[in-house]
Amino acid sequence: MRRREILGCAGRLAGLQMLGGAALSARAQSVGVNDSRIVLGQSAPFSGAAEQLGLQFHLGAQLYFEALNQKGGVNGRRIELTRMDDGYEPERCVANTRKLIADGVFALFGYIGTPTSVVALPLATEAKVPFFAPFTGAEALRDPFNRYAIHVRASYFDETAAIVRQITGTGIKKVSVFYQNDAYGKAGLEGVTRALKTLDLAPTSTGTVERNTVDVAASLDAIMAQKPEAIVQISAYKSCAAFIREARKRGFIGNFYNVSFVGTQALLDELGKDARGVVVSQVMPFPYTPVTGISGEYLAAVRAKQGRAANYSGIEGFVAAKVFTEAVNRAGRNLTRDTFISAVQSMRNLDLGGFPVDFGPNKHTGSKFVELTLLTEDGRIRR
Repeated sequence: MRRREILGCAGRLAGLQMLGGAALSARAQSVGVNDSRIVLGQSAPFSGAAEQLGLQFHLGAQLYFEALNQKGGVNGRRIELTRMDDGYEPERCVANTRKLIADGVFALFGYIGTPTSVVALPLATEAKVPFFAPFTGAEALRDPFNRYAIHVRASYFDETAAIVRQITGTGIKKVSVFYQNDAYGKAGLEGVTRALKTLDLAPTSTGTVERNTVDVAASLDAIMAQKPEAIVQISAYKSCAAFIREARKRGFIGNFYNVSFVGTQALLDELGKDARGVVVSQVMPFPYTPVTGISGEYLAAVRAKQGRAANYSGIEGFVAAKVFTEAVNRAGRNLTRDTFISAVQSMRNLDLGGFPVDFGPNKHTGSKFVELTLLTEDGRIRR
């Protein structure tokens, strides 16, 4: 063979080897990742009765990701968050989730609510896509352990246990429960019932409301008939506010207790002066003053954006984005879904500026932090 032909063959072989190496490198990366970006998908309510929950969580996450991207991203990659509106309805969430997975997102991020998350998680699991930081504390998403489900916040069992301790610590024994008639409401009811049972107590009365409605009349009759001293609410902000207003009109003077998913700021805005005596359990640091390092970081990001306001749903999105970024950073340039999950599991006793998270190989719930806050009639939230 002539020298020119030999050199030509060698050059073509080298070129094929380079192309083969590039192809192997591309295959080594997960779907949703390339050399310059990581794409996440979020299905959440951006319309309807729970829209403020989806909107504020999304805005909080975007505050963190936008600032990160302006600095060059993480390991040279920008993080992009694609959102789809599900109106807090499971059927729409299923359709959105299938599309996001088919479109090739790296992970599903920040889903809002129990009824939507419980139908999305099996789809994520089947596709081996991480289901990261859902805005729900339902036990059904945590037990049994699922490698692809990663939770940043404490559970509803943690929240309802704290609420029951607070109520019964004052000597109150007649506790009723107003709950949304779906997986979310039933998870909260189970948490309250479990916590009361340890004290040889049970809910005095219960009442339900359908998701995305404010038809509380029948529920109000059922609950008030037993003359409760305190009422725990497991629903979204509009129905909870409707119940509170009507109960006050009937002369109920006891306290109302809500879990974090209610949407603290949205509930406060709905109630106005009727917010007096309403308690909300929180799973994130206080977002209105820089009492912790992470609160200060969040507030600085909020103030840098005109027209934005701090709130608990927003800081939860911000914290979720920060935890996600920390895991991506630990995974390094060879980012795949498996290396990402391994990186999450390596985050042991990590302090994120006053908000510690602790994951492990068989522990995908990072926090058990819960504290109670009180809403006031002049529009404030007190710790």
